[in-house]
Amino acid sequence: MPDLTPVLVPQLNPNERESLLVDLRVQDGQKINAGDVLAVLETTKSTMELAADAGGYVLGLAFARGDTVSAGQVLFYLGASPDLPLPAAAKAAEPAADDLPAGLRITQPALALARSLGVDLNKLPVNTFVTEAVIRGLAPAPVALPQLDIDEKSLIIYGGGGHGKSLVDLVNLQNAYRVVGIVDDGLPVGSQVLDVPVLGGSAVLPALRDRGVILAVNAVGGIGNLAPRLKVFENLTQAGFQFPTVVHPSAVVEASAEIAAGVQVFAHAYVGSAVRVEFGCIVNTGAIVSHDCVLGEMVNISPGAILAGSVQVGARTLIGMGVTVNLEVRVGEGARIGNGATVKADVPAGGVVRAGTIWPE
Repeated sequence: MPDLTPVLVPQLNPNERESLLVDLRVQDGQKINAGDVLAVLETTKSTMELAADAGGYVLGLAFARGDTVSAGQVLFYLGASPDLPLPAAAKAAEPAADDLPAGLRITQPALALARSLGVDLNKLPVNTFVTEAVIRGLAPAPVALPQLDIDEKSLIIYGGGGHGKSLVDLVNLQNAYRVVGIVDDGLPVGSQVLDVPVLGGSAVLPALRDRGVILAVNAVGGIGNLAPRLKVFENLTQAGFQFPTVVHPSAVVEASAEIAAGVQVFAHAYVGSAVRVEFGCIVNTGAIVSHDCVLGEMVNISPGAILAGSVQVGARTLIGMGVTVNLEVRVGEGARIGNGATVKADVPAGGVVRAGTIWPE
């Protein structure tokens, strides 16, 4: 084995580069053997145990349990001995913490670029690793929109990833609105998502609003890290957009259910009698929200999850795929229920129920 081998974050799903580091089983300087489980990663659709291909010593561990990581990032280096120096690039990856706002993680090149452009470091995201690409995305650019046919049904979708594609199809099938463009900070202007043109990033929002587009759908799912989804809602609100409720034609929403603005209900989902679903929630494909349930703002119910009657879910909570939540259970704000878990008792605010487990354990 080379003296130093980078251990990279894998990409679990084709449409999701980010994953949540739900468990980290190594620490700096620890000696490991081939086959040892290093970490557990989770996305909206899968959970993976990352195992070591070879033995050695853990050096330069870059993340901690609970962090959001991106495919291709260096989790740590595997060294033949515990005292090997790290590569120069790794040492220079982040500037001294006392030079930065609390919680900001940024590369040296990105920091230099930010300072050259006069970017306020206090306004940079602290929930991700800031690179030059992130900084360039903040730089103002001329806004040039194509000719658009705008009417009262015109709608933009913010986010062109997998969730955005699903929403394009949903809106087209619903036939109540018409998607005139995609807004995405990471896609080239002029490219297309399911034949819908990408109009630009967040900088185009004021121009779109001036053109007469009033409606917007947030297609940033926020799995593992809700901050980007919240930021999109903030940007859209500041630009003056409104948020329609979109419901797939195959979904069933009972007449007595109360559905707030910005809610998305996907194919074959069921929202039962006297259910209340607050702003910005997602009830994904095949999910069941039974009678008298209450979902707080920004709750994400993943595909195939089942909530029994009178379940209460606090704001900004993720219920993973295939989860079962028993009758009258309360799930606190900001909780995270892993895929395939069974929840038989209340979960506290901020609580984590591991994928495939029974709560309480």
